[in-house]
Amino acid sequence: GCLLCTSRKETMHGDYGAPRGGGRGGFGDRGGFRGGRGGGGDRGGFGDRGGFRGGRGGFGDRGGRGRGGDRGGRGAPRGRGRGGPRPAGMKGGSKVLVEPHRHSGVFIARGKEDALVTKNTVPGESVYGEKRIAVQEGENKIEYRVWNPFRSKIAAAIVGGVDNLYIQPGSKVLYLGAASGTTVSHVADIVGPTGVVYAVEFSHRSGRDLVNMAKKRTNVIPIVEDARHPHKYRML
Repeated sequence: GCLLCTSRKETMHGDYGAPRGGGRGGFGDRGGFRGGRGGGGDRGGFGDRGGFRGGRGGFGDRGGRGRGGDRGGRGAPRGRGRGGPRPAGMKGGSKVLVEPHRHSGVFIARGKEDALVTKNTVPGESVYGEKRIAVQEGENKIEYRVWNPFRSKIAAAIVGGVDNLYIQPGSKVLYLGAASGTTVSHVADIVGPTGVVYAVEFSHRSGRDLVNMAKKRTNVIPIVEDARHPHKYRML
């Protein structure tokens, strides 16, 4: 309770107060050089997440070169895999073997996937975007056209094992409901240059495509007329 003791306590508190003030202000733990968020400390200038080793700042693991550089593989290397040119469907040559079907004029292409094909009477031309197969036979190169059974009922009947097709090389065929000439073109391939296909279609819109197809396949005679009135086109 004396004045001497009170002044001594104030002096002692003043002594302990100096280091705390220096710790945060000058060269202490959270201050100057080791200052965690200040100068050269852990999160500051040259620390773990800061400057040179700074994960998100400079040249660290997650920083500059992290997501934008070395690990940035989504743009360049992986992009080539999905965005590059895809291989074509069936290619001719040594990988594909074409053998005749039991129905004359129809063939089977043996490869990675078997396909029903007909010999293309106009090499280099496709009718409805179908795949073409070029096979080297001796000195000659023969082209075949893939016949999709999901787009042609006759092709579906052949795949289903129909006994007799009644269409063979040299035949004369009257095809009613020719549409744009998808199946007619394959029938024309089967009958060959010695046969003929009379293709009748009532729709003028589909008839235009049929006529354009027949311009290159001379064994097809397009008839844009009602099939129920054969006297209108019997002179052909």
